[in-house]
Amino acid sequence: MKSPRRFQRSQARNSGRPPGLDRPAGEVVGMRLNKYIAHAGVASRRTAGDMVKAGKVKVNGEVLDNPAYQIQEGDVVEYNGEVVAPSERFVYLLLNKPRNVITTTNDEHDRTTVMDLLDEPALKGMRLFPVGRLDRDTTGLLLITNDGDVTTRLTHPRFETAKIYEATLDKPFNTLDLAKLSAGFDLDDGPFQADWARFAREDDPMTVSLQIHSGRNRIVRRAFEHLGYTVEKLDRTYLAGLTKKALPRGFYRYLTEEEVRRLKYFK
Repeated sequence: MKSPRRFQRSQARNSGRPPGLDRPAGEVVGMRLNKYIAHAGVASRRTAGDMVKAGKVKVNGEVLDNPAYQIQEGDVVEYNGEVVAPSERFVYLLLNKPRNVITTTNDEHDRTTVMDLLDEPALKGMRLFPVGRLDRDTTGLLLITNDGDVTTRLTHPRFETAKIYEATLDKPFNTLDLAKLSAGFDLDDGPFQADWARFAREDDPMTVSLQIHSGRNRIVRRAFEHLGYTVEKLDRTYLAGLTKKALPRGFYRYLTEEEVRRLKYFK
C-alpha cells in the first residue's frame, strides 16, 4: 500500500503562528512529580502518575513512586534511563488525518504514524504526541501537542470533551434509529448515548452526524454495528471547539493563542 505523503502546513488565514515557542513552562521547583513529567511531554498527568507509581521514574538516580513528590532545586528526573525536563515551548498542532495512518508516536509493526509524516524543522527534537486516538481508517481532526495538561483535559472522562463525527454507512439509515442513538443503549463495555444525531445532509440517508463525549475505543463504529450497520467512512469534524475550516485532508496548522486559551479552560 502506498504511504500517504507528508503532511503540509496550512497557510489559511485561520492558521496561527507557531504558538508557545517562547512560552516558559513555568517554575518547576515545588511542582508535583507527575505534573513535571507531563510538562516534559512524556505523557498526560494521569498516565505520568501511573508511571511513577509503577516505579518507572527515578529522581536523582533512585526510584521514586510518589506522584505527589515536589521537585526540589537540582533534582534530576529520569524515565526509561533518559533525563526528562519540562519543555520550554508548548506547541499545539491541529491535523486533518487521512486514512491508513496510525495515531501513535511509533508502531511495533513499522506502519506509518502521524508523527512519521510531520516534517517541520521548528519541531525537531520536541516530544510531541497525539491527543487521544483515531483508528487507522478514521479521518479528521487530531490534536498534536507536548502539553500534558491539555492532553488530560481533552482525554479524561471527567471533562466530557465534545466530538462530532460524520459516519457514512453501508445502507440507508432508518430514521427510527436516530432516536435510538440519542436515547442510548448498552454495548459490551458499557452504555452508549449520543448527545444528538441527525442526517448530515437532507438528500443523503446514508450519512449520519452525531456528537458524543465518550472516548472509548471504536465507540462510534460499534454503536452503528449494534444497530445493524457497517461504517464505511468515519470522519471527525469537530473536537473541543475546533473545526476543519480551511484545513484539507493531510494538512495541519498551528492553533491561535485564543484557541489555546479556550482549550486550557474548555468546558
